Amino acid sequence: MFKLALALSLLSALVSVRGHGYVQEVTSGSTKYTGYLPYQDPYYNPPPQRIIRKIPGNGPVTDLASIDVQCNGWSEGGTPGSAPAPIYATVAAGSSLALNWTAWPDSHIGPMITYMARAPSDITKWNPGTSAVWFKVHELGKTSDGKWAATDLLTASKSIYTFTIPSKLKAGQYLIRHEIIALHAAYTYPGAQVYPSCIQVQVTGSGTSLPTSFVSFPGAYTASTPGIVYDAYTNTGAYPIPGPAVWS
Repeated sequence: MFKLALALSLLSALVSVRGHGYVQEVTSGSTKYTGYLPYQDPYYNPPPQRIIRKIPGNGPVTDLASIDVQCNGWSEGGTPGSAPAPIYATVAAGSSLALNWTAWPDSHIGPMITYMARAPSDITKWNPGTSAVWFKVHELGKTSDGKWAATDLLTASKSIYTFTIPSKLKAGQYLIRHEIIALHAAYTYPGAQVYPSCIQVQVTGSGTSLPTSFVSFPGAYTASTPGIVYDAYTNTGAYPIPGPAVWS
């Protein structure tokens, strides 16, 4: 019975992944971490231990007022938001992380944005809730020659998005929130499709810096935020990437 359920889930994943996507693997140096696989992991007992928090599937979040826009997770134990993952990756400040997305549809053009939030306690038990704890560390939008982060640049890099942990960031445990915002239907609200993933890490190093300005999820994006309601097919100029400036 288990094998049949797993086979059906894999078939479902192959069919549905064509339309949407998620981060399926994280690479830090020579270490690879399999991401949370929503069409496989729930069928294992015990479930595999992951550094990425659970997601219900490969679909988007369109309600920017929903807690789901934070990590695309669900509540467990009565706590709203994402359920913490059981483990975390150890990464050095100043090092790069490579995030491997599942096959991404050509039509789902838009920016790729990464935030971090410092955990005040054990990351495997911490939930940010609606607190303003997030700061932006990287973003890619549309290039001057009209290429989008998703899908043009992502396809050119073989579905690998890479960003660097800020080199002077203070050591500690952090939640990385990485997303694609698909704009193919963003000419009205709700229309922009948010695909977030939350990755748990322990940052090492001798850095001492922390940002002083933060945003919350939900809260960072609204229907009036530049770049959320946006006709990607008639606007030929620069794209205003949503959210705050990148912290440096």
